[in-house]
Amino acid sequence: MTNIPEIRFKGFTDAWEQRRLGEVAEFSKGSGYSKGDLTSKGTPIILYGRLYTEYETEINNVDTFVEKIENSVLSQGGEVIVPSSGETAEDISRASVVVKAGVVLGGDLNIIKPNATIHPSFLAVTISNGNQQKELSKKAQGKSVVHISNSDLKEVILQLPCFDEQIKLGSFFRTLDNTIAIYKRKLDGLRELKKAYLQLMFPQEGEVVPRIRFMNFTELWGVRLLGDISIKVSEKNKDNAHTETLTNSAEHGIISQRDFFDKDISNEKNLGAYFVVQPDDFVYNPRISNYAPVGPIKRNLLGRTGVMSPLYYVFRITEGDLTFIEKFFESVYWHEFMKMNGDNGVRADRFNIKGSMFEQMPIPLPHMEEQKMIGQTLNSLDLIVAEQQSKLNKLTSLKSAYLQKMFV
Repeated sequence: MTNIPEIRFKGFTDAWEQRRLGEVAEFSKGSGYSKGDLTSKGTPIILYGRLYTEYETEINNVDTFVEKIENSVLSQGGEVIVPSSGETAEDISRASVVVKAGVVLGGDLNIIKPNATIHPSFLAVTISNGNQQKELSKKAQGKSVVHISNSDLKEVILQLPCFDEQIKLGSFFRTLDNTIAIYKRKLDGLRELKKAYLQLMFPQEGEVVPRIRFMNFTELWGVRLLGDISIKVSEKNKDNAHTETLTNSAEHGIISQRDFFDKDISNEKNLGAYFVVQPDDFVYNPRISNYAPVGPIKRNLLGRTGVMSPLYYVFRITEGDLTFIEKFFESVYWHEFMKMNGDNGVRADRFNIKGSMFEQMPIPLPHMEEQKMIGQTLNSLDLIVAEQQSKLNKLTSLKSAYLQKMFV
């Protein structure tokens, strides 16, 4: 392996040097504060969880506080902090620079103070990415919770360019990380906006009109039963006419099973017993998750026909605007009906409800024109969310490519 990266800033040609982290830094631990110690004001504090929820290469602004106690560990500015515990080995291998002095460094933080040969931002980037990140992940120990210690950090092998090149690399990736964070915050904001629209554009419990409406719509909403506006799809895949198995993901919608699992889960010999799912058919998946506490209902937007396990309930809408009904099932207003009329049964990961009862689900239906406007509005917001997600994905991929080519 050569000690010269593929892409470099102009003016740098020397090979990078290999050093053990323990040779070029001092190590210490944070003091034992927890979330329960947080107050509305006081001394700023960084807890290890921030590196998971609000990761930044450099931490400049701290908005969590504690009442400082004696012997607290305070930053001097320029420390690199690494969480000493986390859920996965990959999560734990991340580092941030504490820019300002006087910040309390909480428990479960490993603190690295690099000497004058290492720029803190470069060290944070190199620990959090590339070969150093992989090396550190291998050292993480534990099952449900993994741990990393200062003794593990001391053994990390660094590839170091000259100090000026470190500054440029640290600044470049700090700017890239900040841009990614801005895009992520915008995406989170759009998702919260969508969530608010879903709450306000459908009638809430005990109400007959939504909280916000388009102009000129004043009529009370009607209510129809799902069985009255749909038919249950029970067509079997005779002679294996269709070979693509679909799955209903709470997070991703109806997608090819191969795309979701990276392989085929279904047995080709059993596909004759699967239901045929046409474009725009709706599918209820009884499997529950954090994304779908009573299981998701999704519409087949793939534009092609596939098959689904008979464990799913497939239905076809015969009355009403498809997009409106699709967005209704993205709200939470049908969850209460499910909870009142179904149960988890013997399997904690699966929700049970009889098909005959499922068809009794009340569906709020305004005038068709209002249905279409609501559906179009929410669909337009979905397209904006998807565009923002695409931009974020491209930036993340760009960062990954730069890390491969700008580091040894």
